[in-house]
Amino acid sequence: MIIIPHVGLANETEARGIAEMSRDYVEYGLGWSWTPSRVLKAIRHNATNVAVARERGLVLGFGIMVYGERKAHLTLLAVRPAERKRGLGAVLLSWLEKSALTAGIERVQLEARADNPVAIAFYRDQGYADAGTVRGYYRGEVDALRLEKILWIIPS
Repeated sequence: MIIIPHVGLANETEARGIAEMSRDYVEYGLGWSWTPSRVLKAIRHNATNVAVARERGLVLGFGIMVYGERKAHLTLLAVRPAERKRGLGAVLLSWLEKSALTAGIERVQLEARADNPVAIAFYRDQGYADAGTVRGYYRGEVDALRLEKILWIIPS
């Protein structure tokens, strides 16, 4: 039997697990800025979606996207290492992009660690294009590659 993960909004009880995944899989070597209380604030924030992929009650991956007036910012996306190569990252990102489109968002921007070629390749494969480099973006220590995807173009 194949179990297909469910993607939906995170609940408050999942904040700690999401924060720990951020610490371990995104923020490694930089300290912990996405603490449980910060993730909880994101879950409660009305202009932010915290999406999770769940299977048998376990959070396998998550994404956090903040929505502005015309653009959205993907602040975090992570999948547990044992669950990678299943397409979960793409499913989470697609779910968040569809939510952005529904909200009338034109484009999504994100930063990826410049020292993480796997993440950069993933985003490029999902249709994101390079939009510059931000020196010292992560705690003044690690550069970021800014990427962007246009979801739709406003007719002129």
